[in-house]
Amino acid sequence: MIRSLLIRGMIAGLVAGVLGFGFAKLVGEPFVAQAIAFEGEHAHGHDHHEATTHSHDHEGGDGDEELVSRDTQAGVGLFTGVAVFGTALGGIFSLVFALAYGRLGALRARGTSALLAMFGFLSVAVVPFLKYPPNPPSVGNAATIGPRTALFFGMLAISIAAAVIAVALQRRLRVRRGEWNATMIAGAFYIASMLLVQFALPRIEEVPAGFSASLLWNFRVAAIGVQVIIWTTLGLVFGALAARELERPALRKVATV
Repeated sequence: MIRSLLIRGMIAGLVAGVLGFGFAKLVGEPFVAQAIAFEGEHAHGHDHHEATTHSHDHEGGDGDEELVSRDTQAGVGLFTGVAVFGTALGGIFSLVFALAYGRLGALRARGTSALLAMFGFLSVAVVPFLKYPPNPPSVGNAATIGPRTALFFGMLAISIAAAVIAVALQRRLRVRRGEWNATMIAGAFYIASMLLVQFALPRIEEVPAGFSASLLWNFRVAAIGVQVIIWTTLGLVFGALAARELERPALRKVATV
């Protein structure tokens, strides 16, 4: 059954990745293009004197060339990245589903999948986003990319760990406290933990002067929108595929009785 669920999870993740790519291409890419244009204008204005002074040194040369063209980055590169991410996420999601199925009360396959997708979106996408939101090109210092990446993944790991602990806490308390009270206590634990981590970890402010606030906002909304598309699609599609695998035999047995 695990192998079958894994395959279905990867299929659902691929579908989610394709839809996420479509959203990123149609909604997010225009903001990326605007950010790149800002970077080019800023660099041109800053280096205009140096470029003029040394123009004869580069006369007749090819200049700096992109290793990967912008069209490739925005097309095949973006599609490959989002599709691979979605497929891998779907595989991991299916394994988590296999562990959780039958342990979340009376929820069946579709309900379990939808609930896990909601938890995943909140803990994997929203919470790290609130502390370290993504930035478009031209925002950020190349010298700090290592620390910024480490902080983001640290926040992600802490969020996932706190979510796992909260679920375990809810299961432990529900017998003595009841389902509702146990859920409230576990939720309060997760929120308090994340608030503490949010305040403890350092902030990163590297938005250059003059960068459009509306462009930054729109880019980040588009980025979280991609996550909404991916997690929603994953929860719904995998739930439908898992239900066919897990619940159809029971329906056939009832029909033959």
